[in-house]
Amino acid sequence: MMQIWTNGTIYTMKEEGEKAEAILTHNGKIVEVGNKKDVLAAANGQAEWIDLKGSTLFPGFVDSHLHLIGVGETLLRLDLSSMRSKREVMEAVQLKAEELPEGEWILGDGWNENQWTSPEVITAEELDAAAPNHPVHLKRICRHAAVVNSIALQAAKIDRNTPDPEGGLIDRDLNGELTGLLKDQAQDFMIPALPPIEDEYIQNSLREGLKHAWSLGLTGGHTEDLSYYGDFTRTYRAFQKVIEEEGNHFRAHLLVHHQVIEDWHRQGHSFLSGSRYVEFGAMKIFADGALGGRTALLKNGYADDASTNGVAIHHPDKLKQLVYKARQYDMPIAVHTIGDLAFEYMLDAIEQYPAVNGQRDRLIHAQILNEDLVKRVEKLPVVLDIQPRFVASDFPWVVERIGEKRMQWNYAWKTLLERGIACAGGSDAPIEPLGPLLGIHAAVTRTNPLDPEGTVYGEDQCLSLFEAIELFTKGSAFACHHENNRGILEKGYAADFTVLEKDPFTTPVGDLLSMKVYRTVVDGKTVYKAE
Repeated sequence: MMQIWTNGTIYTMKEEGEKAEAILTHNGKIVEVGNKKDVLAAANGQAEWIDLKGSTLFPGFVDSHLHLIGVGETLLRLDLSSMRSKREVMEAVQLKAEELPEGEWILGDGWNENQWTSPEVITAEELDAAAPNHPVHLKRICRHAAVVNSIALQAAKIDRNTPDPEGGLIDRDLNGELTGLLKDQAQDFMIPALPPIEDEYIQNSLREGLKHAWSLGLTGGHTEDLSYYGDFTRTYRAFQKVIEEEGNHFRAHLLVHHQVIEDWHRQGHSFLSGSRYVEFGAMKIFADGALGGRTALLKNGYADDASTNGVAIHHPDKLKQLVYKARQYDMPIAVHTIGDLAFEYMLDAIEQYPAVNGQRDRLIHAQILNEDLVKRVEKLPVVLDIQPRFVASDFPWVVERIGEKRMQWNYAWKTLLERGIACAGGSDAPIEPLGPLLGIHAAVTRTNPLDPEGTVYGEDQCLSLFEAIELFTKGSAFACHHENNRGILEKGYAADFTVLEKDPFTTPVGDLLSMKVYRTVVDGKTVYKAE
């Protein structure tokens, strides 16, 4: 049956300030949008009325970069992301050790020493004291580093003689002893020792992630999960089962990690193939690490540690080989590039092997740039997947890490948009908290909500509210090649809506932090409604 959505504020997002009085939907599509008279005429008396009760409706918000299963995992495991000291983390580990049978793994996510009064990284020795009879594995917030205790190191057969892998670091003290910290590819040494991941665990994590996403107004997400839980097929099967077969509707656009691309290709998949709710996107590549652990690859090194310029996950020649492989499979690429040198390597590869058939590549994060890189990317069919919430979490410590004189082109979202570079908005959850309103707030204010001083970092880079919302609507649609059927309210477009209790254009910007989602709608069906 057709539905008429009315009695609220409706923003089409086609142009700034453009509103509609009503929307008519049928079979998951928008049939008519505009004034109530035209909508009623198109319905011809055959529609159900949906009363918005004064709430505010937007095209469905979509997170352009997250790890949806990982979001669910953080809801099921030891969550360290809100802890403000190493002591809190140690107490949480000790409490978990008291709850679990001896020898059972303690798994946690989200520690971030940059949020602590004393930013000292956790050590194996400290974990040994907190949990002497349990193997412990705690992922850093960026997921580019993890810390483990001695029992875990022994289980993985890692000792002082174990060499660093390509694209990774096993941290050692001045005497060559292991500290317990594993960076980037060195984390893979732990995989054989960690408890096996069952199908039900993956599915439960996905269910929890979906429920959380709906409650925050997300109708879809571009998610990268397919290489972290063993076999590619079982992870893809989890998406099919939970989203399609169980009817938990969500627009899941799946990036395909290069490590599973052969399995994916052998099974006959192709770019944008899949179903109405679960489809395949670009080939995912990691070019470098993260700023928190000083593994993002910088051209001129770290201002606060001259001994390193970060970690290249792949040699530049290998990056070109991976891009070439993607082109052989008729695929665009989506590449994790935080540092300017990693970004440069990827532009070199893209320029040598350009995207084909009207496709657009994606460079994810794009935090540390320079004028030359921006000029080069202007000439390419590339979308930058940015995470505005990184401003809230990375400043002010990132200025010391990079150097004040090198900050002009960093986190420069406004400059990128003014230069005509397409950008999409994501969270990188669970690395950052999920929630488009948090990202929109960060893009508009460039502040940390926890900062009592309300310090603005790079005021000239603040986006307008319309520009910020565009990142999560039109921007996300453009990034995944759906700009012709998603991202705005238009005839023939998907009936995906995010409905907020208030109008963010008429309320103080600070209200975004507490604004409730009234309803989340996918394909014309309400998947979440506030009590």
